[in-house]
Amino acid sequence: MAAKKYFGTDGIRNQVGQGMIRPDQILKLGWATGKVLKARGESKVMIGKDTRISGYMFESALEAGFISAGIDVLLLGPMPTPAIAYLTQTFHADAGIVISASHNPHHDNGIKFFSAKGKKISDEVELEVEAAFEGEMDVVSSENLGKARRIDDAGGRYIEFCKSTYDAKQKLDGLKIVLDCANGATYHVAPSVFEELGAEVISTSVTPDGININLNCGATNLSALSRSVLEHQADLGIAFDGDGDRVMMVDHNGETVDGDEILYILATGSESIVEGVVGTVMSNLGLEVALREKGIALSRASVGDRYVMQELVEKGWVFGAEPSGHVLCLDKTGTGDGIIAALQVMSVLVESGQNLSQLKSGMKKFPNVLKNIRIAKKVDINASVTLAEAIKNVEFQLGSLGRVLIRASGTEPLIRVMVEGEDLALVESCAESLSKVVEAEFL
Repeated sequence: MAAKKYFGTDGIRNQVGQGMIRPDQILKLGWATGKVLKARGESKVMIGKDTRISGYMFESALEAGFISAGIDVLLLGPMPTPAIAYLTQTFHADAGIVISASHNPHHDNGIKFFSAKGKKISDEVELEVEAAFEGEMDVVSSENLGKARRIDDAGGRYIEFCKSTYDAKQKLDGLKIVLDCANGATYHVAPSVFEELGAEVISTSVTPDGININLNCGATNLSALSRSVLEHQADLGIAFDGDGDRVMMVDHNGETVDGDEILYILATGSESIVEGVVGTVMSNLGLEVALREKGIALSRASVGDRYVMQELVEKGWVFGAEPSGHVLCLDKTGTGDGIIAALQVMSVLVESGQNLSQLKSGMKKFPNVLKNIRIAKKVDINASVTLAEAIKNVEFQLGSLGRVLIRASGTEPLIRVMVEGEDLALVESCAESLSKVVEAEFL
């Protein structure tokens, strides 16, 4: 398969005004995608966005591009990414488009694509769109232009869908929950979901202004949520990222419950037999050990929720997650959804009668040290015999309950050095020595 020029592992993303993330380029991207859809006999797309200020500009540009190719457009306004995946199916659209840079700051933005089935589009379709983008832009005749309309009841539909995935016999009555919506796309739907299921909800970061998305809040910064949980003596806290496809939690002690621990809770708390789950190469070794003791296998995929999804589908399993909070519950929905994942944890909590701290207690995290080494250009880390020997030596020191992962970042000019093991001092020492080898070899 040919290498992609514009698409990354999750759509197209950059700083606003840079690369493809400019209104002229986005307009042509909409047109190119429309051309590909038209050639397939398809005629309708759905567009949603998060709350960052540039979303207005790119929504208009995409709308114009699709209409110029003869594609009808349904506009949702601010909605979580997983909501757009779901609503694309319920409105029988041929594609769903999300304008979002997820957990990134407001000055970034991006475009994600979903198929008619609510799945991320294939590499083959992305290559077709890139090929069309390289061509000269034209406009269909006036009588064949697409039309646009706004969908007003999308939020209510999605709220009801989320609630329908909650399975516990008892609702959330008597539970006090702090929600951190990251001033992002969940701000107007997540509080309603949990309130309508009976919880007392304290909502934070629900006043987006276009600039404050993910700013010192949300799934990437749990400090404020932790303080709020302790201040309000809440049972737990839930944080989403800017577009709502990630979730992180905080227990009543203010301690973080990350994607690894959420995956452990779902796997061990499920009423169905769980043969195995999918994590990533970054998942903590403590998760693997804890699951093994329960007779549950952990398969490690490459970093990226699309790779977790691929592994789940291949194995026919249900639960998968990244430590950063992308959680997949394929028995409930076909994409990562922060609200729905949180509801599944709440269901386990209510059915078990345990609190969040108790639910995660069966998993003991191994000490983990991650060092990021900035490099000037792309390098092949597998070509270094010296580094290979150093890794082999460290793995011998760590023994069977330790591991090393050195990989190049897919999004930044970094080499990431990660070491895990039982002994924190040894882990720190090994990470430091490996980092020096990487610096000597590649800087």
